[in-house]
Amino acid sequence: MALARQPKDVLSAVLRCSERLTKANFAALSDGLGASVPGPMAPPASDHRFDDPAWRDNAAFRLLEQWYLVAAETSRELVDVAAVDPMTRAKATFIANLIIDAVAPTNLLLTNPAALQKAFQTGGLSVLRGGRTFLQDVATNKGRPRQVDASSFRVGRDLAATPGKVVYRSDLIELIQYEAQTDTVFETPLLASPPWINKYYIMDLAPKRSFIEWAVTHGHTTFAISYRNPDSSMRDLSLDDYLLGGPLAALDVIADITGADQANIVGLCLGGTLTAMLLAWLAQDGSKRVRSVTLLNSLLDFSEPGVLGAFTDAESVERLIKKMSKRGYLEGSEMAGTFDSLRANDLIWNYVAANWLMGQKPPAFDILAWNADSTRMPAAMHAFYLRSCYVDNALAKNTLELAGRVLRLDDITTDTYLLAAKEDHIAPWRSSYKATSLLKSEMRFVLSSSGHIAGIVNPPSPKARHWTNLDLSASADAWLASAESHEKSWWEDWATWIEGRAGTRRRPPRVGSKHNPPIDDAPGTYVLEK
Repeated sequence: MALARQPKDVLSAVLRCSERLTKANFAALSDGLGASVPGPMAPPASDHRFDDPAWRDNAAFRLLEQWYLVAAETSRELVDVAAVDPMTRAKATFIANLIIDAVAPTNLLLTNPAALQKAFQTGGLSVLRGGRTFLQDVATNKGRPRQVDASSFRVGRDLAATPGKVVYRSDLIELIQYEAQTDTVFETPLLASPPWINKYYIMDLAPKRSFIEWAVTHGHTTFAISYRNPDSSMRDLSLDDYLLGGPLAALDVIADITGADQANIVGLCLGGTLTAMLLAWLAQDGSKRVRSVTLLNSLLDFSEPGVLGAFTDAESVERLIKKMSKRGYLEGSEMAGTFDSLRANDLIWNYVAANWLMGQKPPAFDILAWNADSTRMPAAMHAFYLRSCYVDNALAKNTLELAGRVLRLDDITTDTYLLAAKEDHIAPWRSSYKATSLLKSEMRFVLSSSGHIAGIVNPPSPKARHWTNLDLSASADAWLASAESHEKSWWEDWATWIEGRAGTRRRPPRVGSKHNPPIDDAPGTYVLEK
């Protein structure tokens, strides 16, 4: 409707499209005659759908690629010029990109040269295998291509394998204490506060790729919260319950077991947001129970939530709340589907081409295995979280009331390590950077490479990279412009930072105590609930 009122803008886009198509036709014709003429469009370097040489060497495929890229660019330009409000534009952009990705020629057998070549090389067996996989996914995976072969992974053996014991269990959490792997440990224990939007073991992924293992082997007495997977009986569970029964309850148990007056906390994503809420809540009575806090890919200011904004406006949130109220929870697969759609090329259509068109088996990859192990959200808690954070941005405005206290982020003076990931589409790094002006803490902001999860699962390797800059006074882009690049993992930077806030070394404490004895082996039982 907006474009209908903007004929000049539409005409300009159509003319540009016509010009590009003419150039595309000429380039393809030149290819057919043995010449080489650049086309008007080129896929981004990160887009690997058109890597097959046929997209460059075959005139027909090159023309098809160019037509697709021109149509995609024209669609995006039309959305960009439409005179609509920002939320409408965000939704239109998301839908346009979803459609553009869906109609790519690489998603069909006859217009995917790599799939055609595979079919020729296998005598058609790849097509048969792909068809069988397609039918299996329709029958057992809600019609979506599987991203991972999870049969190679078992929680407690290949994932969440760091040795430890469950030392506390409530109706909401299990608290795991990990066994010391060094002769001495720092006196200040470490608590891992994960998001309950997924299973906790993204922080204890696989041996040599586990952040918790890294902390333990660097001398930290480490604990981790594992949340129960909610069902309809937990529909009335509130965010107050998660605060009091989650990290606050964990701090009580940690103090009992270790005798330490303070603990360091590492919070990830929603677990980081809850950790900041906890600090603001504790600040109301001057409590100093937390020595330092590390917030990983966490939002405190939700005013610019990135592509998730298309799902979190007031109208969309109320519609989702109404849906949750019928069952008492949000199904984990629904949330996983939403996140997949944010990166549809990588997380949906990539597997359509590989699994269904070429008959390949999905890869055995630890992050994808964890990603497929989804959890549910209690209706009351999730409704409150969406309204207060995404719709009202109450936490950043210092108006959020939780467990009887109005939380003020500017009350927080705890030393803070803020980590964001450069390609994060769930917690955009520029939005994470806003926390530098919300807290009154001594603060270190670090930017990691990769996305929301790969930026966290970042053990030392030749590919690891992060940026630092001690000057936090400027905007996020200005911070990055003058930041120093480091060809190593942020884990190494964090290890140095946290060591200065972990106290002296001592003999490792016992696992468990008289009041909180070990009751099960790690990873416990809650993480296994489906």
